[in-house]
Amino acid sequence: MSELQIIDLPVAGMTCASCVNRIERYVGRVDGVSEASVNLAAERARVAFDPTRTTVGALHHAVEAAGYRVVDGVAPDDLDRRRATEQEALRRRWVASLVLGLAMMALMLLPLGLDQRALRPILLLTATVVQVWAGATFYRAAWRAATHLSATMDTLVAVGTSVAFGYSAFVTLWPAAVVTLGLPDEVYFESSIIIVALVLLGRWLEARAKQQTGSAVRALMGLRPTTARVIRNGVEFDAAVDEVRVGDRVRIRPGDRIPVDGVVAEGSSAVDESMLTGESLPVEKAPGDEIIGATINRSGSFVFEARRVGTDTALAQIVRLVTDAQGSKSPVQRLADRVAEIFVPLVLGLAGLTFIGWLVLGPSASFALTNAIAVLIIACPCALGLATPTALMVAAGKAAEHGILISGGEALEVARSLGTVILDKTGTLTVGRPAVVSVAPIGGFDGSELIRLAAGAEVGSEHPLGTAVVRHARENGIEPPPSSAFTATAGSGVAAQVDDHSVLVGTAEHVGAHGDATTLADGVALAGATPLLVAVDGAVAGVLGVADTIRPEAAEAVGQLRALGLGVWMLTGDRRATAAAVAERVGIDADHVIAEVRPDAKAAAVRAQRATGLVAMVGDGINDAPALAEADLGIAIGTGSDVALAASDVTLVGADLRGIVTAIGLARRTGSVVRQGLAWAFGYNILLIPVAMGLLYPAFGILLNPILAAAAMAMSSVSVVTNALRLRGFEPPASARAILHPSPAARLADVGYLVAIGAAALVLGGAALVLANPAHGTTDAGASVQRSDRQ
Repeated sequence: MSELQIIDLPVAGMTCASCVNRIERYVGRVDGVSEASVNLAAERARVAFDPTRTTVGALHHAVEAAGYRVVDGVAPDDLDRRRATEQEALRRRWVASLVLGLAMMALMLLPLGLDQRALRPILLLTATVVQVWAGATFYRAAWRAATHLSATMDTLVAVGTSVAFGYSAFVTLWPAAVVTLGLPDEVYFESSIIIVALVLLGRWLEARAKQQTGSAVRALMGLRPTTARVIRNGVEFDAAVDEVRVGDRVRIRPGDRIPVDGVVAEGSSAVDESMLTGESLPVEKAPGDEIIGATINRSGSFVFEARRVGTDTALAQIVRLVTDAQGSKSPVQRLADRVAEIFVPLVLGLAGLTFIGWLVLGPSASFALTNAIAVLIIACPCALGLATPTALMVAAGKAAEHGILISGGEALEVARSLGTVILDKTGTLTVGRPAVVSVAPIGGFDGSELIRLAAGAEVGSEHPLGTAVVRHARENGIEPPPSSAFTATAGSGVAAQVDDHSVLVGTAEHVGAHGDATTLADGVALAGATPLLVAVDGAVAGVLGVADTIRPEAAEAVGQLRALGLGVWMLTGDRRATAAAVAERVGIDADHVIAEVRPDAKAAAVRAQRATGLVAMVGDGINDAPALAEADLGIAIGTGSDVALAASDVTLVGADLRGIVTAIGLARRTGSVVRQGLAWAFGYNILLIPVAMGLLYPAFGILLNPILAAAAMAMSSVSVVTNALRLRGFEPPASARAILHPSPAARLADVGYLVAIGAAALVLGGAALVLANPAHGTTDAGASVQRSDRQ
């Protein structure tokens, strides 16, 4: 089998969870497709397929066969404009429908002294225009489904409103036949129109939510400049960023935003990389240094060579990660989709059963018709299809704002249920770059002079430890003096002539150290650093301790993870003594340190920990990739290797380990929001469908008016979307306690949200009881609302 190819197909025409399942079934049946995942809120279908067995054209055909269309080749700006246009069209339709519906209700219910039968033709004409214009979207979607012998949520709305409208039109056009057949002389024009208006209102709010949750991606895309100053074949010219090729030289002036990734070739400057690292201080850049596209050049001018362009740039990868997260689907959402798949046929059956049952047992055909329509309307579970993807989209965008890139809904679900976090040492708990951490002169030698001479000897060295000595000298204002007669001995050290002194830097054997000098060196090694002994003119002058420095926030992050009740381990290929020293300083128990392990052994160690629960692995290097892939949740440090990033589920862009705690806090908050949304969506349908069927009528005389059913259905979608949007107010927790024990303000917000939903439900319920009260005039013992023309 050849390597699978993954493609994202923008799909238009989806309106509910049934649409999602339908497309997944059709695309999934295409030969060569291994996985098809459709996200309603993101309007995308992600398909993994074998390109030797099928084609992209076949995938397009499958989507179209399901009754939808692929809008491929649409630029992001064009897609945004299309969505804005659709959103505006929805707004016009629901506003016009609601205004006309309320006006019709006033004319039919209020004692205005109008001849209701004379008014009916006008109502029919108005209702026809609204039904055809505003309700067209439901009819088109229902027809597509019917041509494929299936039903969707649009089918429920189309059937319910058509039954109410059709019966009213029949009563208006053939009044004599109504009398002959003994049917109720009642019309429901305003009911069908207001139902259409309220469903469209819910769709409009959903469309607004989609637009708002995509703001993170649009903001990231806005960071990329549109043009670049390219030098090609000796000619310098302005070109569109998309035209920059690998190997091109690009000139950057002060204030310019860097267009693509590359390496400085000429000149130097300070670059603001805060968009990538979160670090507010500009980073000095010189020839050979890597630069990242979308960062800002603050001072100086330089020329760099383009190394990564187009979709390979760091910014493009960030955008792709955020987009993938927003279009992903979690296991709990797949469960909701499977439920929705059988829900529509079940509801249609219940509506038919309600009509037939009350037609036989009830007081009138009008009573049976009203209840059947209410069942069709109340059952539309738009909220079911929105509960999870909307929350995940908002969470992914919010995480990106805090420098956390989440690959999908599964990552969020695992993050909130972790039991163990395993941290790599080098580049994760530590900075990943050796630095001088201690200077110990011997025999009264001056410390600054010791550093100056050692740096002079190491200037010609390419070894990381020698580079650390030179860097330490310059950071402390000591310029290394010129040297001569430089020699380097692999595994031992260097020798050079510096200021007429013979200087040796390296191991104890290399410099000929013994006695107190070797004792001091052993102490440096026990502290977790590598000792570099320095001899000047044959006498040992001191010992330098060089180590990979611990990240300043590492101890705090470990403490917060432990406070969350998580087991924290360290995994490293470094020496046991060094690993133990680092573990002690950051607060990891000695028996939770696994040292001197190869990359494949790292994966095995992670596998062993998974036997005790869900495990997260945090790493940055190529050697961490197998362990990251093995873990339930792989977390990569953004400054690490591309391989580590590719193997991870979560990326910490700024390399701040406290981002792990933030990710867990956001995951737990998102999980709560998803559970609240699904509970409301399922509970709403389970509780109100029996009421709509009239099961409470025999004992309590309670019915659910179709108009109120539509309002309740719209409120369900609105409640789920607004609840998910509350995640936009998430802020990184100040401590683990803030995650385990939410603040009074957060609890109050949750309670306030539930109270608001409950109050709205009570208002709707109260209105239903008032309308069903015989004191307000009903036929057949409260079977339906009686208007002045319904005698």
